[in-house]
Amino acid sequence: MAVARPIIGAAIGGWANDRYGRRSAILIADFLFFTGAVIMASALAQLFSSLVEFCWTRCWNGIYDCPSLHFRGFSCKNPRCPCQYQWISHYWRPVPLLSHQLGLYQGVPALLQFSLMLLLPESPRWLFRKGREEEAKAILGKIYPADDVETEIQDLKESIDKEILEEGGSEKINLIKLLQTQTVRRGLIAGVGLQVFQQFVGINTVMYYSPTIVQLAGFASNQTALLLSLVTAGFNAFGSIVSIYFIDRTGRKKLLIISLFGVVISLGLLSGIFRETTTHSPIVIATESSFAAYTCLDYSSVTNAVGWDCMKCLKASHPDCGFCSSASDKLLPGSCLISNSTVKDLCHKSHREWYARGCPSKYGWVALIGLTLYIIFFSPGMGTVPWIVNSEIYPLRFRGVCGGIAATANWISNLIVAQSFLSLTQAIGTSSAFLIFGIISVVALIFVLIYVPETKGLPIEEVEKMLELRTQHYKFSEKSSGPLEKSQEM
Repeated sequence: MAVARPIIGAAIGGWANDRYGRRSAILIADFLFFTGAVIMASALAQLFSSLVEFCWTRCWNGIYDCPSLHFRGFSCKNPRCPCQYQWISHYWRPVPLLSHQLGLYQGVPALLQFSLMLLLPESPRWLFRKGREEEAKAILGKIYPADDVETEIQDLKESIDKEILEEGGSEKINLIKLLQTQTVRRGLIAGVGLQVFQQFVGINTVMYYSPTIVQLAGFASNQTALLLSLVTAGFNAFGSIVSIYFIDRTGRKKLLIISLFGVVISLGLLSGIFRETTTHSPIVIATESSFAAYTCLDYSSVTNAVGWDCMKCLKASHPDCGFCSSASDKLLPGSCLISNSTVKDLCHKSHREWYARGCPSKYGWVALIGLTLYIIFFSPGMGTVPWIVNSEIYPLRFRGVCGGIAATANWISNLIVAQSFLSLTQAIGTSSAFLIFGIISVVALIFVLIYVPETKGLPIEEVEKMLELRTQHYKFSEKSSGPLEKSQEM
């Protein structure tokens, strides 16, 4: 449910941005998120976390997730805002649910953003569309030098008049007509495709299940697994900061390609390491007398258990079984025992390691390197650029709706991947699961090369022209010209 709750919010958020304006929608979302955080904190503090109340507050918070997509259209066309949102979300994500204080912690970014948003104006382009031209002109006068204000106002007015003439002045948007509009349809292919691939290359399996993945790599301790997963989350936050620096220097498309290239290599490394861990796990030997009463039933019932190793032990299910390593060396043969707290404590008291998810491996540290590389390559590119491209690629009239569609696609994909990962690893193994993510990453790389345009340095009008002229985009940069270029530089 925690993964599914932003889907509704993402779908509503796009409509709210068009209906009430970018600034108002963000303020409303911040208020809802802070309210949800306070209610959740209160519920946890009182040890009352009924399913209805918990899900309701999380749905409120889900609505907050969508407006970040529209920061760039707010005033000065700054793509760093989605990068900053990405950094904040990953900064707060790794905090474990230890007490009711977490609910209050989650409300801090929303309260801070609400306070800062009060100091910012509404989007001039949105104001023009609503007929509030004087307000829009006043805001543009504060953003641009006096010599360029009239040119910017005229260009903006002509662009909006053209949109109204082509699409009509009605506030209602016909989805069928939207999809029949060539520039919007091509923009949706690029925008929605990026959001879907962002999830299907496996990022949130790493973020949600990083302690489990660390244990699958051969680290038995829960504390060690949690600590290493927090380090991974830290690299994710750091990568988003790197994106803020490079996004306007390197360009969106180049950053995506570099990111996906690194992701493919990292996933290949992870797949190979987990295959090595699976095929070379310690063998199982006859249980010692001190553990005889706790021998795994599947193991004891087999007449010839010569082929049993740690991995086969962990797959036993009558009942669930775990592997108690050798006291002298965890890579030496160990015992296959019933998995429960009593047996786990008995194993630890004998100065042995207890494994219930993954098996001992001398290559576990290489898997950690693979996870770290995956995060380092993913977060500056695929972590932030899909949100930035989606804030730049649609005409203003359709930006709210299209942004909502893309965000909803992102969260639906997130739900599918997150809910299927553990079942996938159990069915085909961790190595094969990462291999599948690697293959999807290759497809994503091809998709970016063909369908995603480079929007660096381009005003909205030129992005529309570019989408109108062609479907496929092999170039890595586009150059604006004339007044538009001057306006963009300002």
